[in-house]
Amino acid sequence: MKRKDRYRFVLEHFRQEMPEVNTELEYASVFQLLVAVILSAQCTDKRVNQVTPELFRHFPDARSMAAAEPGEVLEYISSVSYPNSKARHLVETAQLIMEKHNGEVPGSMDLLLQLPGVGRKTANVMLAVAFGHSALAVDTHVFRVSHRLGLVPPSANTPLKVEQELTKNIPREDIPRAHHWLLLHGRYVCTSRTPHCKQCELEQVCPKLFSGDKANAKAKKDHNHH
Repeated sequence: MKRKDRYRFVLEHFRQEMPEVNTELEYASVFQLLVAVILSAQCTDKRVNQVTPELFRHFPDARSMAAAEPGEVLEYISSVSYPNSKARHLVETAQLIMEKHNGEVPGSMDLLLQLPGVGRKTANVMLAVAFGHSALAVDTHVFRVSHRLGLVPPSANTPLKVEQELTKNIPREDIPRAHHWLLLHGRYVCTSRTPHCKQCELEQVCPKLFSGDKANAKAKKDHNHH
């Protein structure tokens, strides 16, 4: 099966199954979404959603978080992964947003990447979810699923290469949703250790390229070092 046909099948499936799809993170403003996405690095959305209500009650916006000490923020997020560095990043990011952007989260890749704790994946989530841009964030789920389904060649061995390959092949209007489609598929069906192939409606076109999982492990390792 040609890669183009595989894309057509996979996208058609997701358009029908999940026409309306969004992040599972809970938030009430663009700033709160940014906080939640920063917290979600190497951590489940479920866990993040457990800590943010109390965090946002005390620090609902950039102004209040910019005035906080990292230790105060840490109290509310101690159960997420890497809580110390995340607490520091959140306060520094809030301060930068107040100083340089009048308290508003900036809406461009370059400016987002200048915020502490914001990497390319987080910036892409913000561009797609908060600003409706055709941006595609590649996390470990998206990376794994893209390789297993044969949507990207084995040479796409970094998150950036996967992002470039996917955005080249997915129609612009589908790109903001495609991140969630692949992510949710990876989170609930094409899981890391034992994928639920019997329940998967993409099985008939899936080449089951599990060898890419080694690349996935490497990407994860690289990601952890950033």
